[in-house]
Amino acid sequence: MSFDLSNSPSSAAPYRVWGQGLEPEALQQMQDAARLPVAVRGALMPDAHVGYGLPIGGVLATQNAVIPYAVGVDIACRMKLSVLDLPPSWLLEKEDRLAGALQRETLFGAGAAFRTPLEHEVLAADWNASPITRELFDKARSQLGTSGSGNHFVEFGVLTLDHAELGLAAGSYLALLSHSGSRGAGARIAEHYSRLAMSLHPELPQALRRLAWLDLDSEPGQEYWQAMNLMGQYASANHALIHQRIARSLGAAVLAGVENHHNFAWKERHGDRELIVHRKGATPAEAGMLGVIPGSMATPGFVVRGRGNEDSLNSAAHGAGRVMSRTAAKKRFTWSAVKPILAAAGVRLLSAGLDEVPGVYKDIHQVMAAQADLVQVIARFDPKIVRMADARERPED
Repeated sequence: MSFDLSNSPSSAAPYRVWGQGLEPEALQQMQDAARLPVAVRGALMPDAHVGYGLPIGGVLATQNAVIPYAVGVDIACRMKLSVLDLPPSWLLEKEDRLAGALQRETLFGAGAAFRTPLEHEVLAADWNASPITRELFDKARSQLGTSGSGNHFVEFGVLTLDHAELGLAAGSYLALLSHSGSRGAGARIAEHYSRLAMSLHPELPQALRRLAWLDLDSEPGQEYWQAMNLMGQYASANHALIHQRIARSLGAAVLAGVENHHNFAWKERHGDRELIVHRKGATPAEAGMLGVIPGSMATPGFVVRGRGNEDSLNSAAHGAGRVMSRTAAKKRFTWSAVKPILAAAGVRLLSAGLDEVPGVYKDIHQVMAAQADLVQVIARFDPKIVRMADARERPED
């Protein structure tokens, strides 16, 4: 089977773009993805930037096919918000106690694992769904309840409700927000099935190799689908344990919560067809569906309710979106320049790398304005005590 990238745009699957000034390379990636023979429809979110294969912020619906790299390396990466029954004044009065809970109750970074594994019902799931998930059980068990590196975080902040929502009265609340995914197990699954998909589609040109797909009615396709869904359960369990442990250590109860994930593929009905909808760095936003869209360590995030915009395949942005690479960020920024920005926002940063400072992200307010037709904002979250992976750079020193 041959594949010709010179096909005219009229032969590509239709897609819409939200936002202005997106990277030309990200736009090109979306255009190329739309020319896949299995592509049906697509969308590009306002936080979009270049990724592997499908751009981050890319949404792609396919017919009976799943694309491992259109799901992403960190399968089922997600956001979880818990509103606690503690007063926001604790952020000042008991700041060290809150910071200590973030430091004690989870681990961060590549390879991070507990010496004594935590327990969760996800360990009783079917880890024999595929040879690779069976092989990864021990790794996943040891990393259960841990957080990743890069842009993953656990933080305390102030949740502000202008109107009664989430079963809560209008007002300000102390809330816990986390962002991470399926850890080493998810990455291994992504790598394994991406290589397999590429080997099955040698006809794809170099620019599209990472968009190789697996037919869902094939054995590899079914294996990946089951492994991906298992990683969804596993990532959710990681967040559940982090939040349970932190709340318990503070003697707090959870008043309300919101959770949503990205880097996943869903079977959904659009029009009269069942499609496989990939959201790589994009949030599901069906009508009435709740989600969390974060900004950066010093800018607000938002709790949103989906509007069910079919033009976006019921999707929205998953964050602010990067404006530069990690390498460029490390060359451009210094902690001496960043600390005043954090201080002005009232943020205590426990640990992070320079590649995650606020300046590497788009203006979250512009991103939210660009998708007002996709989600309705119902609450604002302002970070105050933030922990990310320690990149051997100590912001507090």
